Amino acid sequence: MTVIAATVAVPAVADDPGVPSAPPAVDPAMTRTGLISIESAGPHRDHLRIASAAMRRIIEVDVLRGTGSGPRPTLYLLDGVDGETTSGWLSKGGAAEFFADKPVDVVLTSGGTGSMYSDWDRHDATLGLNRWETFLTEELPPIVESLLKSSGRRAIAGVSMGAQAAMMLAQRHPGRYRAVAGMSGCYSTADPLGHAVTTITVASRGGNVENLWGPPTSPEWAEHDSLLGAADLRGTAIYLSAATGVPTGADLVAIAQSPTVVDALRLAGGGAALEAGARSCTERFAARLTELNIPATIEYDAAGMHSWPDFEAELPRAWAVLSKALELPSPK
Repeated sequence: MTVIAATVAVPAVADDPGVPSAPPAVDPAMTRTGLISIESAGPHRDHLRIASAAMRRIIEVDVLRGTGSGPRPTLYLLDGVDGETTSGWLSKGGAAEFFADKPVDVVLTSGGTGSMYSDWDRHDATLGLNRWETFLTEELPPIVESLLKSSGRRAIAGVSMGAQAAMMLAQRHPGRYRAVAGMSGCYSTADPLGHAVTTITVASRGGNVENLWGPPTSPEWAEHDSLLGAADLRGTAIYLSAATGVPTGADLVAIAQSPTVVDALRLAGGGAALEAGARSCTERFAARLTELNIPATIEYDAAGMHSWPDFEAELPRAWAVLSKALELPSPK
């Protein structure tokens, strides 16, 4: 284990929980990547602190260790736009419970607020230094897969912003992942819809989207567009899902349990609009895959409004596709 001495500042809590009050602090002296510490967070869960030379700070990572003696495949599971200190998949999405009896190691990052899990062109005044693609594809895997004694088989999945990022990473790194799952995401960036969705995602957390890939005319916008790069997904097992924005019973319970009326209205109206948009994005991406004769499993739900109860309900169906590609026994 490589241990690197480092310090990192913890930003203050923002008045608006969705917008950071200050960007994550960077340490110019952090020029090496390595595992700093491992802390047990439960019977099969470890919390890792990893120094990232790319982002000049410590990245918090949770690992759910799978069943069996191994070696096991690895699933990288990406969070949505909030990028909280603990992945929403753990705090709200039931991932720990779902994977408790599965022979797969699940890796969950935190702190990617509004980042698109991409390498940004420039430091952002609100969202800081983001080099997530480098971290997720170059820095993190050698550390975590060595620690877990991985089988070398990988999949990646995500929800909302994380869905777009998972598809983007699979498309930009052909052959790295055997399977990819996108739940309630958008998958274009260069066309007007994709540019608008990406801009809204970044701006919703206080970021300047031109710090991401430059102005809309920059070739980087096209390079990160999974519709344009869909041919590079050939040979990768693909799962896509989206709903309509109509609330489910679980959604209505979540709305009723909101701490304030404002929170309830935000969840109801915002969630409905986001999911309706994700449905349109998913249909467009599915049509592109059909044009290219690239097989995909696609689930369209009659109800669901971009909330964690809906994402949690979607996970078993995504896992059915991922587990097959990872050469694991079919889920019961």
